[in-house]
Amino acid sequence: MKLFNWINIRLVLMFVLVIFLFSFTSKRNENRKLSKTIITFVGDNAPFIKQETVNKLLIENNSAVTSIQKVNLDLNKLEKNLNSHQMIEKSDVFVSIDGVLKAVVKQKTPVARVFDSNGSFYIDYEGDRMPLSSNFTARVPLVSGEINKNNNEDLAELFRVIFDDSFLKKNIIGIQIMPNGSLIMLNRNFNYQIDFGNLNNVERKFKNYKAFFQKAVLDSSLYKYKKIDLRFTEQVVCTK
Repeated sequence: MKLFNWINIRLVLMFVLVIFLFSFTSKRNENRKLSKTIITFVGDNAPFIKQETVNKLLIENNSAVTSIQKVNLDLNKLEKNLNSHQMIEKSDVFVSIDGVLKAVVKQKTPVARVFDSNGSFYIDYEGDRMPLSSNFTARVPLVSGEINKNNNEDLAELFRVIFDDSFLKKNIIGIQIMPNGSLIMLNRNFNYQIDFGNLNNVERKFKNYKAFFQKAVLDSSLYKYKKIDLRFTEQVVCTK
């Protein structure tokens, strides 16, 4: 019985010691100041936003990261600050054991650049507006004409189709939105216009165009045409 009691007492003492050491270590860790920040951009895009800008959002009103204690960090707030930036799609902010504040940043992906009466801006992959960057210029189709609530979703889907297709992404460099809603497109290497028509049967029209292009490029006839008409989904009509 005495042996049993002594074993219980030792277990209790060991448990109390572990709790004390854990609390002491946690408190000491919380009071430790950050050593530095590391910012990592993920994805294929070149940086549209500078690391210095992200760093300023992370340290907020502090002049240097080494003046910030870990206990004073609100990681959720920092992530909200980053995610509210017009160039950032999503971020993940955390602190490593050695006191390094890390931010993994995924930027928005521009799929078109629009020119209208209010200036110029990008349309990102989700169909939202994205400002131009002084740090990098994306090679995406240049779009002129009116984008409004009636055509915004359909146009965003069109831009995504072009962006996700290696052939279209390389060749379609310009899109003009006509007053009646039809589209005129420009090709990178040839002078003809592509009369795309309205936003119906988008994938079918592009499939027809790619099939026509692959056939016509073999006999160099593409240089002879002034217009490629894709409005009729069963055929491609060419005008010299």
